[in-house]
Amino acid sequence: MELTEPTVWAPDRLELGEGLRWVDDRLILVDLLAGRLLECDGDRPGPLRELRRLDVPLGAVAPLAGRPGDWLAAAGTGVTVLPATGDPLPVADLVADAPEPTRMNDAVADPHGRFWAGSMTYAGLPGQGTLYLLAPGAAPQPAVTGLSIPNGPAFDAAGTTMYLADSPRGEVDRFTVDRATGALHGREPFLRLADSDGSPDGMTVDAAGHLWVALWGGSAVRRYRPDGTLDRHIQLPARQPAGICLGGPELRRLFIGTARLGLPEPGATDGALLAVDVEVPGLPTATATV
Repeated sequence: MELTEPTVWAPDRLELGEGLRWVDDRLILVDLLAGRLLECDGDRPGPLRELRRLDVPLGAVAPLAGRPGDWLAAAGTGVTVLPATGDPLPVADLVADAPEPTRMNDAVADPHGRFWAGSMTYAGLPGQGTLYLLAPGAAPQPAVTGLSIPNGPAFDAAGTTMYLADSPRGEVDRFTVDRATGALHGREPFLRLADSDGSPDGMTVDAAGHLWVALWGGSAVRRYRPDGTLDRHIQLPARQPAGICLGGPELRRLFIGTARLGLPEPGATDGALLAVDVEVPGLPTATATV
C-alpha cells in the first residue's frame, strides 16, 4: 500500500507518543509518561502491542548490539537496560539529585554505539536540561548543558554530524562529532523557528542527509536541506507531533507519534500514530553498546 497522505496507523491514542525507531522490521515507540514500550508492524495498520510497562517515564530506547530483544533505555532519572526477560538493570542514575524534579527525555544511539540521552525538569525550566553522553566503557558525561527541553539528537550516516533541538526556544543546533571520542565541536545554529511554526521536537536524518523535524504545536513535519532551507512541509491532522522515524517498506515510510498531553479538548486524531510515504529512505537504526 502507498500512503500519499498522512494516515492513522493504529486505533490507539497516546498521551505522549515519542522515541520512534525502526528495529527488526517493526516500529518501536514509547508512550513516555505512561512508561510504556510499544511496537507495531510497518506494512499495514493495526493495534499497538505493549512490550514493557515501567513505573517511571520512559523517554526512548535503543537496541543493544548483539543482544536481540534487549534495550538501552532513558527511563526515570537515568539509563537502564531493559532485558528481553526479567527486571530492568540500572546502568546510571543521572538526575536523581537535581535541585528540581527532573526526568529523562529523548535519547538515541549514534552509529558508533554511543548513547545520547537528554534530561529535563518536569516543569521544563529554562537552562535546567542536559544532554548526556554514555560511551562504551566510560562513565556518563554531560555533553551539552543549559538546555530547557532537549529533543533528538539526530545523527547523519557517518555519525559525525549531530542535530539537537531545544524545544521551548524553537532552536535546532548542529554539532561536529569526533568519530573516535564523541566529543562535540563547532556548535552552530541550524534552525530558528517562529512561535507560529511550532516547537522542534523529534527528529531524524534521511539517507540524503536531510533533517526531518516534528513541529509540536505546529501540526506538521518538515524536511530541511543540510544548508537549513526548507525542502518539504507535511501538514498533519494532529496538533502535537512529537516523535518521528523512517521505516517500513524500503525505509520510505515516515511514522509520526503525536500527543494528547495538555490539550483541554483533544481532537479525534490527537495522540494517534500517523504514517505517510516519502521519496528518500531513512537510515538504519543504530545500536548501543554497554
